Amino acid sequence: MVLPSLFLFSSFTILKWCNGSELSERLGSNDTLSNGNRANLDAAKRLAKRLFNLDGFRKCDVARHLSKNNDFSRLVAEEYLRYFNFTEMTLDQALRAFLLEFALTGETQERERILAHFSHQYVQCNSSLALSEDSVHTLTCALMLLNTDLHGHNVGKRMSCTQFIGNLEGLNSGHDFPKELLKVMYCVFHKYSLIKQHFETLFFALFITDGKFSTEKKRMSIDPMLYKTGFLVRKVHADCDGKRTPRGKRGWKTFYAVLKGLILYLQKGEYRPDKQLSHEDLKNAVSIHHSLAIRATDYSKRPNVFYLRTADWRVYLFQAPNAEQMQSWITRINTVAAMFSAPPLPAAIGSQKKFSRPLLPSSASKLSQEEQAQAHESRFRSISTELVQLHSYPPDRKVKGRELEEYRLREEYLEFEVNIHTMVQERLVKNFKCF
Repeated sequence: MVLPSLFLFSSFTILKWCNGSELSERLGSNDTLSNGNRANLDAAKRLAKRLFNLDGFRKCDVARHLSKNNDFSRLVAEEYLRYFNFTEMTLDQALRAFLLEFALTGETQERERILAHFSHQYVQCNSSLALSEDSVHTLTCALMLLNTDLHGHNVGKRMSCTQFIGNLEGLNSGHDFPKELLKVMYCVFHKYSLIKQHFETLFFALFITDGKFSTEKKRMSIDPMLYKTGFLVRKVHADCDGKRTPRGKRGWKTFYAVLKGLILYLQKGEYRPDKQLSHEDLKNAVSIHHSLAIRATDYSKRPNVFYLRTADWRVYLFQAPNAEQMQSWITRINTVAAMFSAPPLPAAIGSQKKFSRPLLPSSASKLSQEEQAQAHESRFRSISTELVQLHSYPPDRKVKGRELEEYRLREEYLEFEVNIHTMVQERLVKNFKCF
């Protein structure tokens, strides 16, 4: 079988990784820089901190600062990896957690250097691990290769479990890896791609007891905070971009709502921490980043109803059991969205002069609470000024329908943003500690 090309290595190349001196050479010495001067540890720590916090750097820029073949880059990589705590994680869980925060880019040798530092940090966090650092590094690279083979766009037959185990024969410091370990890892990677991993997915955790591997289910340690739970009745009012939901799909349905992180999960049964989310639960989930919840004062058919408009302009109606619960849901949703929604990205640019809303990232903001409040205040001033300017030059009555529609869309968007940021500032100033 021809293996795919994320890491173009043969069994002979992997075998070289099992040599302790080879890995030591990759990690390098911390004593001197490549020009002979003593490494500046303080400078490396400062740069690593900025890279981890994306302070002046983009996510795609980080890898090139960690993968250079010199002592200072190795120092920076070592300090950067210290920000990750892989304690009690299985290797695949640690790798998933790492790649959620880090974009692994560059040439094959550059990626391999970074994975060497990852392996070193993983072993440091798990001192009771039965595998050596070289074996962890070998298995890490093999898992990256397996993921590409199973989920990449390569044409041909996918790697089988037998082939995966066969490729690693004798590469555990001269011995074989436990077959049970490799089988479970193969099953996990066959079902779940390495990068596109949902926080709530349960994985097989591998625990080493007296040198033997056992399997049981364990949740990833990266777990969003739980903010509120309770019964809500939902009605879909508008689909993506505000398009009216077809009449047959607007019915009211009762769910047990769970606000966890930036996701509002709508489950059929009552919430239990140990219960795995079903496909239907994930399908019904609503992302609340950049959303706005307001009381539905114009809706009189049911009491205690509030609107929820999401970042993609879907609109939901939710009915709470009573007025107190309705206000509590509105407060919690708006506060979480205000505190953790990441700053918007510039709108897409096309050849046509057509209004496009900015891109709203679904990932959580990395800003501090103070920085988040300042970002919202700055955004509010900018949007307010833009809205005033728009109203200062209304379209002429003689303009075509397309231009009127463009004006309407822009006005609707700006007014919505002003309302959001007005509410956001109140939430951040008055209610940072509302829960």
